[in-house]
Amino acid sequence: MELGIKNKVALVTASSQGLGKAVAFRLVMEGAKVMICSRNEENVIHTRDEIASQTSGIVKSFICDVTHEDDVRKMIEQIIEEFKTIDILVCNSGGPSAGMATDFSLKDYRNAIELNLMSTINLCNLVVPFMKKQKWGRVINMTSVSVKQPIDNLILSNTSRTGVLGFSKSLSNQVAKYGITVNVACPGYTKTQRIENLTESFKESGKGTIADFYKKIESNIPMGRLGTPEEFANAIAFLASEGAGYITGVALQIDGGFVKGLF
Repeated sequence: MELGIKNKVALVTASSQGLGKAVAFRLVMEGAKVMICSRNEENVIHTRDEIASQTSGIVKSFICDVTHEDDVRKMIEQIIEEFKTIDILVCNSGGPSAGMATDFSLKDYRNAIELNLMSTINLCNLVVPFMKKQKWGRVINMTSVSVKQPIDNLILSNTSRTGVLGFSKSLSNQVAKYGITVNVACPGYTKTQRIENLTESFKESGKGTIADFYKKIESNIPMGRLGTPEEFANAIAFLASEGAGYITGVALQIDGGFVKGLF
């Protein structure tokens, strides 16, 4: 299927590894010009060079902490200077620490909200005006299946990422008339470093071994396995495509059936 995003300009944040990296790679494969970013200079440069060498596509890198407004503003200015606009925005950020409600201070909750919710709001506020001018845009905000089915030991994620869902739905209604779609991608358990961190947390809590963790998780996924970053990236690429122009305000689970609810 021709996605129609060749030469479109895309920004994928927190994209030096994991799901963000997979999304950036997929968009470059489709011919988009992609800016990736990370707080870690070494990682983001390595990822940029890796994607460029494997695709012969256009991929740029920027050192950016998405919780720092100045960093984000400078990154947007750099993209506009190089490419004149932004067509596709994929908002991603790291996941907050695992734990239960009583494990965290108010500062921890505020930090999680800054990381997941406020970074998304800031990015959208800076990028959407360019999309309005050209009457075309795709915004995909990455969260987690925890916005649909809260996960017991991810209280920070359950809290901060649900806000992204509400913001995205409201924004989708307000910008639809400009040809801009806004959707939320909700990955389930996927083979990334984030999952490896959760397995360690599970083990350290005394609940069982790493093998027990995977057995427990996979038993709750109808497909009986974890997803791959590539499968997730395929879904994001479609939401960014011309063909997805009538899909907006949706929270799409990419989870092998993990979420059991109807909505």
